[in-house]
Amino acid sequence: MGVIEIKVDNKNEVFENKNEDFIFLSDIADRLSKNHDGVVTAALKGNKLCDLYEKVYNGEEIELLDFYNEDGARVYFRGLSFVFITACRKLFEKAKVTVEHSLSNGMYYTIDIGRELTDKDIENIKSKMRNIISADCPIKKVEINKMEIGQIFRILGRIDKAELIEKKDEDKAKIYECEGYIDHFYGMMPPSTKYTDVFDIVKYKKGVVLMGPSSEDASVPEKFVDQPKLSNIYDESEEWATKLGVMNVIDLNRIIEQGNYGEVIRIVEALHEKKISQIADMIKERGSKVILIAAPSSSGKTSFAHRLSIQMKVSGVKSRAISLDDYFIEREHTPKKEDGSYDYESIKAIDVEKFNEDMNILLNGGEIEKIKYDFKTGKRIFTGEKLSIKENESIIIEGIHGLNPELTKHIDNEKKFRIYISALTQINLDSHNRIPTTDLRLVRRIVRDFNFRGYSAEETIKSWKNVREGERENIFPYQEEADVMFNSACVYELSVLKKFVDPLLKEVNIESKEYLEAARILSFMQYFANIEDTSDIPSTSIIREFIGGSKIV
Repeated sequence: MGVIEIKVDNKNEVFENKNEDFIFLSDIADRLSKNHDGVVTAALKGNKLCDLYEKVYNGEEIELLDFYNEDGARVYFRGLSFVFITACRKLFEKAKVTVEHSLSNGMYYTIDIGRELTDKDIENIKSKMRNIISADCPIKKVEINKMEIGQIFRILGRIDKAELIEKKDEDKAKIYECEGYIDHFYGMMPPSTKYTDVFDIVKYKKGVVLMGPSSEDASVPEKFVDQPKLSNIYDESEEWATKLGVMNVIDLNRIIEQGNYGEVIRIVEALHEKKISQIADMIKERGSKVILIAAPSSSGKTSFAHRLSIQMKVSGVKSRAISLDDYFIEREHTPKKEDGSYDYESIKAIDVEKFNEDMNILLNGGEIEKIKYDFKTGKRIFTGEKLSIKENESIIIEGIHGLNPELTKHIDNEKKFRIYISALTQINLDSHNRIPTTDLRLVRRIVRDFNFRGYSAEETIKSWKNVREGERENIFPYQEEADVMFNSACVYELSVLKKFVDPLLKEVNIESKEYLEAARILSFMQYFANIEDTSDIPSTSIIREFIGGSKIV
């Protein structure tokens, strides 16, 4: 029996082991899991993200990552998804399980078993999952040449999976096996099923929503909260994808390789224009005077607002844009974050009373003096410029608080029209590997920040956490307040963005804290074929806001 001393989470720990010079990370995680609120699923060794299959040697330093860490949560949910898929395949031999999109902090799946799912089916899936988890079934990992893995999936009759793996940039790939079921996932897995014991399944529409641990208490499942408007816009996006014949990356890569991507681009742009035109018609029919637009970062809000303004003119409605930034309270009264910095993303940083007062004067036919916030001095400036709106004019207001009822609490609801925009990814790698909406927006932002703001990928990634926190607090809770949602994602765009973002991500220093995130994004971008020629993308496209060549931004 040997003894190994390892620094874990900045504390020296001594382990007895049967081996001479190493111990598995899983053994360390099992022993020290009591020190973490959420289940430990991964670890950092230096600046390298490791799964729990990894060996740790005497004198090394590691940091355990649990469910409350973003990377740890990804590993947990990937393992839970594998258990879910395995359970479905055991219960329904020819079941086709497809991950569709995120919903209510869970994951929406469809399960095709040749008939409609029943409540009894759901209970059976839960029971089978519990059995697999309680049996602590190993999740075996094998890493070999990608062509060998492709051949394995071809023998199994899963040609789409084989093509996906064979086209990836890296020479090696991983496959995982659990209870006789083999699959490929582009990220890390826990070493056994026991790490995924907190879950719930909720029957929803034609499928189910798989819920993991709660973000408040990882010992209980997240509660499902229906988001019908968000779900409907996802359904619409999937209908668009079906029309295009692009349900996953494999379909897109085939189209690119055959040189037919120009038509896909033109159809996507036409669908966007049609949707924006429909929104403009809705605004006219309702006689809405205050158009409120809210969106998380890099959703293409600016391009959308310009295109909406044009379509409103076509419908006979002119518009005036007013910036919420001009209604910031003076700096000395601005709320602060815990670190002492000014919290300009808080609604308390907005002079809500002054904003409502001015809007109502305009809506009642009056005139206001335009104000402007001076970010250098932190003071409000009265410009002396007068503003009024005519009978056929509406006010367009962009800002993160656009859907928050507090912002327009004194404005008649009948006069308001609320729009939520996001890049809701409608294309996944394959039926079991999804591309998070957040990742698409981050790729967009990295490219835009470099092209137009001179920021490196490392700088953008570093700021992304704060951006996401602001969105979770100020935007996402109000999504369902929207009168209409617009999906700004383009099914072809990651193949366009790849040639821009890959070299930027590769520049991130391996010693940097942001390296892990850069490596993770590169990991899924490698599955996409490049679209080198962007001439088919019009100058009014939302994508132009990020890659350049926009005539409206």
